[in-house]
Amino acid sequence: MTGFERVAATLNRERTDRPPFDFWAEEPTLNRLFAYIGHNNQERFLDDMQIDIRSFDAIKPDNKNLGNGVFENMWGERFIFAETGWGKMREDTRGALYYAESLDEIMAFPFPSNDVIDYSRLREQCRGAREKKLAVRYGFGDIWQRPSLVRGLENHLTDMVTNPGWTHYLSRVFTDFYIEDYKRAWEASDGNIDIFLVVTDLGTQRGPLISIKMFEEFVAPYLSEIGEVIHKLGAKFMFHSCGNIAAFIPPLIKCGVDILNPIQPTGTEDMTPGELRKFSKEICFHGGMDVQRLLPYGTAGEIQSEARKYAGIFGSGYIICPAHLFQPDTPPENIVALYQSFK
Repeated sequence: MTGFERVAATLNRERTDRPPFDFWAEEPTLNRLFAYIGHNNQERFLDDMQIDIRSFDAIKPDNKNLGNGVFENMWGERFIFAETGWGKMREDTRGALYYAESLDEIMAFPFPSNDVIDYSRLREQCRGAREKKLAVRYGFGDIWQRPSLVRGLENHLTDMVTNPGWTHYLSRVFTDFYIEDYKRAWEASDGNIDIFLVVTDLGTQRGPLISIKMFEEFVAPYLSEIGEVIHKLGAKFMFHSCGNIAAFIPPLIKCGVDILNPIQPTGTEDMTPGELRKFSKEICFHGGMDVQRLLPYGTAGEIQSEARKYAGIFGSGYIICPAHLFQPDTPPENIVALYQSFK
């Protein structure tokens, strides 16, 4: 099967020759990987590993340098870059609206227009993936977590109780932006996008960050809007949330989510593949390969055994990928070993 055929069949719960492979990694991880494989051509590596999906995004404006090592992106998220030994990784600090004291102050912030996004390279990128008969994923939209980075998580959580209108305003701004972003990307790619990704972390290692009631008020309506647009475009809706979010899976399915990532192994029974399998007729699962213990410290045999276990339990409807971006503490040989699980 081609990569495109393998992904399409998986999303339709049809039998495949092997589970599809996906790949994503932090930049320092890539630097470490390139040193190991002896070249820095990521596309060549993805071809060698037979990765079935290519991920693309549009070009965003450069970050502003605020001084003292602090940077700000177009949304007002602020962060520093910490050294890892293989390159720098982002660490978030208090966002631009952390100290906002009124809705007027929030509304006065210069949130970006879609016109600042450059989609010019998408057509060529997607055509290249199509020529290789691969599936295409686009984007990194967000409707709840990114507002919390701009506002500050503690403020954002408090606002949902004391100033709910503030939270709804921020989610409205982000939702409208990403709906338009996905429409423009679809047009720029000539319709060659199979999966659109939305990212909003809702869980901790032990359980949800917010209640189901809060989810239904502040998250579900906006996810449903985006899901409806994605499906009208003819693509699939992939949703990312770290942590134990087992309680959110039924409402996420109602929101139109087709693929759930990253099914983080949290050590709790309700996030194991055996327990999650009961949802497999309604949603595909993506990820699951533990980045906290297995990938950094496991052997090749242990990693491959876990990948085959997940594929065996989920059956059709499972895409192999790490449970987060590959982190810099993952030995490159373990990354390679993961994709040799079904040789």
